[in-house]
Amino acid sequence: MSDILQQILDLTQGKAEAAEVFYYSAQDRPVQFENNCLKLLQTKATQGVALRVSCQGRLGFASATDLTRLEDLVTAALEAATIGDRLEYEFASDFQASFPSNGPPPPTTEELIAQGEGLIAEVHRYNPEILVDVSFRSRQSTVKLATTSQVDAERSQHSFSTSLSGNLVQGEDFLQPYVFAVSQSQPDGDRLLEQLLQKYRDAERSATIASGQYPVLFTPRAATVLGRLLSTALSGRSVVQKASPLGDRQGEILFDERLTLYEDPHSGPAACAFDDEGTPTRPKVLIQGGRRSGILLGSALGARGQVAPTGNGFRSGLSRPGPELVNLCLEPGDTPLESLIQSIDCGVVVDQVLGGGQSNQYAGEFSVNLDLGYKIHQGKIVGRLKKYDGCRQYF
Repeated sequence: MSDILQQILDLTQGKAEAAEVFYYSAQDRPVQFENNCLKLLQTKATQGVALRVSCQGRLGFASATDLTRLEDLVTAALEAATIGDRLEYEFASDFQASFPSNGPPPPTTEELIAQGEGLIAEVHRYNPEILVDVSFRSRQSTVKLATTSQVDAERSQHSFSTSLSGNLVQGEDFLQPYVFAVSQSQPDGDRLLEQLLQKYRDAERSATIASGQYPVLFTPRAATVLGRLLSTALSGRSVVQKASPLGDRQGEILFDERLTLYEDPHSGPAACAFDDEGTPTRPKVLIQGGRRSGILLGSALGARGQVAPTGNGFRSGLSRPGPELVNLCLEPGDTPLESLIQSIDCGVVVDQVLGGGQSNQYAGEFSVNLDLGYKIHQGKIVGRLKKYDGCRQYF
């Protein structure tokens, strides 16, 4: 593949001032059970290249999955440059690196089928009426980047995800809790099973709550809507365009002083040493003790704001790069979950929500529909909230 990338760069010589070639390949191997039965065995592979050129100071972009028509790719990028935006930044230069995947080999298809059947059997030991879904997904991906300014970088990643859910229908009542985990090796199936069964146990009784204001405790899964809210406000795009309410408030106390939010791109299954523009990644604190201390920038947005890129220029497949997070982390507190629940006299635990939340994110507002939640009464979870007695289903 390095030869193909070099061929593309050679084809731009004398036609463009600078060029950048991005290669992406991925192989997915899903194994899925649906309603207690094996539903899908599949292997999917994708690959392609994306080319950006600087031609007479303007940016041209083209992508292709057919690697036998390289001249057509270059021609398309050069033609796009004739109507492209003015290029306010330079492609990466003088960066050579290789980061192979060091994860363990994935389980075989036969092993995954056996584990899926075992998880279904264990859920049925709790309640045979539950329709169980199990999904395994093994994914391997490779990114290569080359520019006319001496960049030759490659990284490979391997991740494995498992999701487990069950649909229990009783009359007009539908209950479908789910759990999932992502790691570099196969997640602990027994742990996921226990998490799912605990959700069913907590939901065995029904509870109601009257309209009013209550303490709300988000579990880590449900709290992802808050992460999306903050990542939107801290995106370099919204800050540079002056749409973010946090844009010009560097160093101000905007949240509780116990809140610290940071990005760690060097840990976990999504870890990567450089972004999709060839900028090395680094850990960065976004909110420190309630104060805004950082934003996410790629090369283009960094140039507009006259700030160096932060290593957050990532692509979705073969698209153009944009600011994205890698491993958003919340610094933990020192109070166990059980103690938090015990401290609440009357409140709500939000465990699952429907959708990603609809709101005016730039104003710091959000609302989500409650999919699975529990009522806390006198420091204990007393049942699943499915009747609201006039209470809106938004928190």
